[in-house]
Amino acid sequence: MTGRDDTASALAAAGAYRRLAEQALADRPLAHDDARALLESPDGDLAAVLWAAFAARSRHFGRRVKLCVLQNARSGLCPEDCGYCSQSAVSTADIRRYRLLPVADLVAGARRAAASGAGRYCMVTSARGPSASDIAHFARAARAIRAELPDLELCVSLGIMDEGQARTLRGAGVDFVNHNLNTSRRFYPSICGTHTYDDRMATVRGSTRAGLGACSGVIVGMGETHDDLIDVAGELRALAVTSLPVNFLHPIEGTPLGERPAPAAGACLRALALFRLTNPRAEIRAAGGREHALGAAQGLALFAANSIFVEGYLTTPGQHHADALSMIHALGFEVEGPVPPRHGQTLANVM
Repeated sequence: MTGRDDTASALAAAGAYRRLAEQALADRPLAHDDARALLESPDGDLAAVLWAAFAARSRHFGRRVKLCVLQNARSGLCPEDCGYCSQSAVSTADIRRYRLLPVADLVAGARRAAASGAGRYCMVTSARGPSASDIAHFARAARAIRAELPDLELCVSLGIMDEGQARTLRGAGVDFVNHNLNTSRRFYPSICGTHTYDDRMATVRGSTRAGLGACSGVIVGMGETHDDLIDVAGELRALAVTSLPVNFLHPIEGTPLGERPAPAAGACLRALALFRLTNPRAEIRAAGGREHALGAAQGLALFAANSIFVEGYLTTPGQHHADALSMIHALGFEVEGPVPPRHGQTLANVM
């Protein structure tokens, strides 16, 4: 099937949610009541909700799935108090802690990512924000990676940054800066007290002004309300983010949110559909915690998301590359990039 035919068939299967898909295809924002109805939809409507999301996903991304790889470039040692994070100052989680990896290690990680068929490689540090020496370090790494692997997208996630730092990274060949809003402005003080929502907004805006792609997303399941999810979806739309990772709380013992249950699979899938329909042109990534929260249903995330991480996250394991490929092909999707697709079950037979 062509992407256009997929869109048409998805609309036909979207039932009561077809109107929301059509609004997304016309780049019109969802009304708050419509977004709430989607998040509160009954389990029996979940297939229709996902078909509505797939209509928008198909129009802009077809059935392609981009693989992304994370490299934790400095682990632990962070002064911030983010309640979900095992690397924060308030966490007692048993994790590896190490200082900034050498440039050679970062380049080697990029080689491994490219060899696995990944389209994007993201280097991440735990910190409030980068020092001048951190910026110089990642600029050296980016220039080395860009010289050897010119087609690999490069992303960095270094905390709160100013526009000048972002411009230096852009000049070195970095494509994206990731800095998640995580939740709504209203709920943000409940998960972090050492920096503000405005600090995060300023980093995203400064990176965009510097010419970098805006990569910013959320964490679902931290105790937020449906209104919080709707508000942050609208905020990300207003920021015109081009890349939107949707993470799901993976409760880690020793963190302030370690006792919370992981969000339910149905709630995760509805949230993914919300972010696709409110940000139809953005690259939606099913990100951290999807394996833990979605379990056997994680393949259904691909009906809204066009990108996933493989081979783990910062301090938690993830889906192995081979298992991800099997999941993608079994559901009738195909890997974007050099990994040759295999055709398995068609989308029409999945739901």
